Amino acid sequence: MDITAEVRSKGLKARQAARMLANLNTSRKNEALLAMARALEEEKDYILAANSRDMDGGREKGLSRALLDRLLLNEQRIRDMALGLRELVALPDPAGAVTSMWTRPNGLQIGRVRVPLGVIGIIYEARPNVTVDAAGLCLKTGNAVILRGGSEAFHSNLALTAVISRAATAAGAPDGAIQLIETTDREAVNLLLRANEYLDVLIPRGGAGLIRTVVEHATVPVIETGVGNCHVYVDSDADLAMAGSIVINAKTQRPGVCNAMETLLVHEKVAPVFLPSLAAALKEKGVVLKGCPRTRELVPEAEAASEDDWYTEYLDLILAIRVVNSMEAALEHIHTYGTKHSEAIVTANYQKAREFLARVDAAAVYVNASTRFTDGYEFGFGAEIGISTQKLHARGPMGPEQLTTFKYIIFGSGQIRQ
Repeated sequence: MDITAEVRSKGLKARQAARMLANLNTSRKNEALLAMARALEEEKDYILAANSRDMDGGREKGLSRALLDRLLLNEQRIRDMALGLRELVALPDPAGAVTSMWTRPNGLQIGRVRVPLGVIGIIYEARPNVTVDAAGLCLKTGNAVILRGGSEAFHSNLALTAVISRAATAAGAPDGAIQLIETTDREAVNLLLRANEYLDVLIPRGGAGLIRTVVEHATVPVIETGVGNCHVYVDSDADLAMAGSIVINAKTQRPGVCNAMETLLVHEKVAPVFLPSLAAALKEKGVVLKGCPRTRELVPEAEAASEDDWYTEYLDLILAIRVVNSMEAALEHIHTYGTKHSEAIVTANYQKAREFLARVDAAAVYVNASTRFTDGYEFGFGAEIGISTQKLHARGPMGPEQLTTFKYIIFGSGQIRQ
């Protein structure tokens, strides 16, 4: 089957499946999610063998350590994916929920009810766990999904989709509810961008290049997920031990993800004490430092940061550092270079914390905590389909509720409009 025919065939199946999913009861959807979780654990050897092929290919292509970490599956990560599906079962089903009801003077009763978006297309890069997270969230909310993963994770995505789609169908979900475009040809992406006949919305998950391509060329409506040029600002009133712990976690706990810190801002009052000891700790973790001139005076081994570094989402063990003379300067830097994803302040000053929360325009703004918590699982959503940095429809981690829209239902008793 050629690429155009594949997209058309899967689009038609997804459309049919979406009609059935919209009226599938919660218990049946939950049974399918539990079956998917069991299947992941039972077929872990098959999944890990497929992932091993992708890991070998990634090493041959020279992928960075951080990208290889994003690509890697192991038994614990498979258990985590299964756990995420089981936690979705425990969450309320947003589809069908009546969020409000009121009566007009003419006696009409008007209600607003949540309904699925329909068919969701997901275009993503080398993170095979997205395959399971996206499929589970879409199924829970009554949406059909068409997945198009990156070439680096091709074999992993094939295996995961085969396992979970078979399990879901056997448990009563309609055939076509979970599908993967089974090609690495980039023409498939171009076709999905214009597949208005089949898709209700597209969600890109990946780097800046992928997101920009989708936003600029799609005719299908897009929910823009986040490029994460995230900052931590260490204030003059910060607890420096806390600040060090937060900075190290935000940068090194998993550097290849969008909520990892990319730039550290430090107030000049605490920089002479804070930066030398922090630099030593980061060096032990393998982090390459790039700094402004004042940073390099305190940390001579740091490379010179260029203007481009302040804009860069490294997704790697690289950190840009700037010393600032005030919180106002830190806020201005975040406003200029940030991507409205996740920003944090470390301070013991309550008024500064409140001001930072009020003035920073981002999907998630933290006081005294790591940016790494911007995650659907950590927010209690069970999982996420992405982190939206736009403001229309959804913002921040997109859990079940964000994968629904609404319609109005009206009960009358013979009313006609005069």
